[in-house]
Amino acid sequence: MSNVFEEKNLSKAVLMVGLPAMLGQLTTLIYNMADTFFVSLTKEPAMIAAVTLCTPILLIIMSIACIFGMGGSSVIARLLGKEEKKQAASTLNFCTYAMILAGVIVMIIGLLFLPRIVMMIGADEVNMGYTADYLLYIFIGTPFIMLSNGLIHLFRSTGLIKEGTLGLMIGNGTNIILDFLFINIFGWGAAGAAAATSLGFVISSLYYLLCLIKKNKNADPLFDLAPSSFNIEINMIKDVVKIGIPGALITVLMSVANIVLNNYIAIYGSDAVASYGIAYKIDMVPIMLSVGLSQGVAPLIGYWFGAGNQQRMGSIMRLSMIYGVILGVFFMLSFLFFGPQLSMIFLHQDDLIMQTSSFLRILCLSAPALGIINMVTSYFQALGKALQSLSITIMRNAVLFIPAVMILNRMGGLQGVIAAQPVVEGILMIICIILYGKDKIIKAK
Repeated sequence: MSNVFEEKNLSKAVLMVGLPAMLGQLTTLIYNMADTFFVSLTKEPAMIAAVTLCTPILLIIMSIACIFGMGGSSVIARLLGKEEKKQAASTLNFCTYAMILAGVIVMIIGLLFLPRIVMMIGADEVNMGYTADYLLYIFIGTPFIMLSNGLIHLFRSTGLIKEGTLGLMIGNGTNIILDFLFINIFGWGAAGAAAATSLGFVISSLYYLLCLIKKNKNADPLFDLAPSSFNIEINMIKDVVKIGIPGALITVLMSVANIVLNNYIAIYGSDAVASYGIAYKIDMVPIMLSVGLSQGVAPLIGYWFGAGNQQRMGSIMRLSMIYGVILGVFFMLSFLFFGPQLSMIFLHQDDLIMQTSSFLRILCLSAPALGIINMVTSYFQALGKALQSLSITIMRNAVLFIPAVMILNRMGGLQGVIAAQPVVEGILMIICIILYGKDKIIKAK
């Protein structure tokens, strides 16, 4: 672990933690796009729309895992920086069992209220059946979805970066294979896509648990997951939840904002929802890579904050933001020039292809800003500054985004609704620069 966190070459250190996390996010995106791709082969826009409508619910489930995954990761990294390994082990144990319990609770709630949830997320008469089928299998797999998404964050904070990425790749690879079998061979449609997704998370969860068992057998005290070692310490739980809830709210509020957005797009018909779903999935490439970079670097920032090395922490932040902006500019230019060609991978009707490429060219304008927004958000999470992290989340998805959708819908119709994302991200980037600058001034004093 010291080879990762104490690497003297800053670029190498950032790449050592950032690239595996980016690769993990990319494989997650590939399996998510695989769902859409295999469903699109059915040439049924209503089925594509159903997958789009269900995505916010899947993200909300993942975000609940982040309460203990991202929160625990931040706490563990800072404890290891202070060389308090026993407390770090206790935190890892608590977070693992908490995710399992939370998964079971959400599964039960989801299955009990499935019809109401389907109506809430904007399903109409055309796609309602497909939407219900998809959500049914997602809720059944909820405990494993949570465990897999939470453990990868805990693995990164404990130095198991390769194992975390490999588990994600194994799960996503399983999902892609099952997508082909369930959708295109067995003809299960949206239900098959959801079943493949859940089973992929089952496989990755089992892999992560095997890694933990192996570490425990090697007598590493950091990885003691025995039920007898489960210890509820109020201060530890407060530290985890204090950081985890803002981290989870990033995805929850984003999902709520997307539900609002989907309802507005649904006004213009199921084809509009399908086109936006494809454009958004393509635009998720730079979004997920930016998230992966920021999440990968966060334990490194937390480690050096715990060690009291402000200078090295600041250098890592600057370098990571530069990498993030360069990445965003590359994808923005790529989508502006090759929007139609990318849309043709998923769609076959000329009118939908043109509409999707138009949406993509609008959405991609926010890509460069993400390199700053996501890094500043992860910076505050890594330092345990929940208020600043939470304020960015609320501004992004409640204060700015939802009103922007409503206002721009009146001003520009469907194109205006789509433009809400780049408008909001541009404003938020400026706010994040100000917040980060103020925090640096306070530290200097």
